[in-house]
Amino acid sequence: MNTYKKPYVIAEIGCNHKGDMEIAKELIKIAKIFCKVDAVKFQKRNNKELLTESQYNAPHPNPVNAYGDTYGEHREFLEFSVAQHQELKSFCEEMEITYSTSVWDLSSAQEIASLQPDFIKIPSACNNHYEMLNWLCENYSGEIHISTGMTTKNEIGDLVDFFTEKGRNQDLVIYNCTSGYPVPFEDVCLLEIARMKQLYEDKVKHIGFSGHHLGIAVDVAAFTLGANVVERHYTLDRTLKGTDHAASLEPSGMRKLKRDLNAVYQSLTFKEKDILDIEAVQREKLKFRKN
Repeated sequence: MNTYKKPYVIAEIGCNHKGDMEIAKELIKIAKIFCKVDAVKFQKRNNKELLTESQYNAPHPNPVNAYGDTYGEHREFLEFSVAQHQELKSFCEEMEITYSTSVWDLSSAQEIASLQPDFIKIPSACNNHYEMLNWLCENYSGEIHISTGMTTKNEIGDLVDFFTEKGRNQDLVIYNCTSGYPVPFEDVCLLEIARMKQLYEDKVKHIGFSGHHLGIAVDVAAFTLGANVVERHYTLDRTLKGTDHAASLEPSGMRKLKRDLNAVYQSLTFKEKDILDIEAVQREKLKFRKN
């Protein structure tokens, strides 16, 4: 009997749609039909609420990646309205794949919650936004997924305690994550999954892994350590401008990730009997016998 939870794979589109609805829908369609993943995830930001005036009006820190003259213009170019998110959610329902979105501020959380997705994600940058977390706990009934990049062990404990006090810890999914694009292997720190599992497995719904590394070997290891929810950035072309694309999987990589995780899941069992049926013929034919 397999004691592991089945892998659940999320293709994070984020803003890799480049602000283009048709590209977003193409990414959804490929994620479902070709990659065969379980969910896609976007982002929602109210940039004027999230950024200070000086941040909004400042030049993009890396002009080669910019879609506008200022950082605010760049972010607005990539942003979908709540009506467009409803369109994306409806398209996901037609394609029979789960829609979700990361929310970066209270207004975005309220807008996306109105769409009633199965889960809402809180990025590492905002997991200390307790006003937003409190509103979600009190007004949104779906799962709440939270990444823990650039977050101390004590802060992670405080998050779990907060959700426990609110009576929402069984709707909570916490992700091991390192915030970097891309992350070198020595900074992935996979053994944090084992620590999180030991501390929180009985308190939260799932332990997840959100990776920004290269390749897919690390994700398989993350699953075997106990992270049954695996999220990876996903793009049509890793060479497109923007830091997220370089740390993303293209469709072929995402398809292989889902395939390999399913293969490992099926393999993580004990033998039901000493000699399996598939071995019996080989044993009869090949096993050493004393003359």
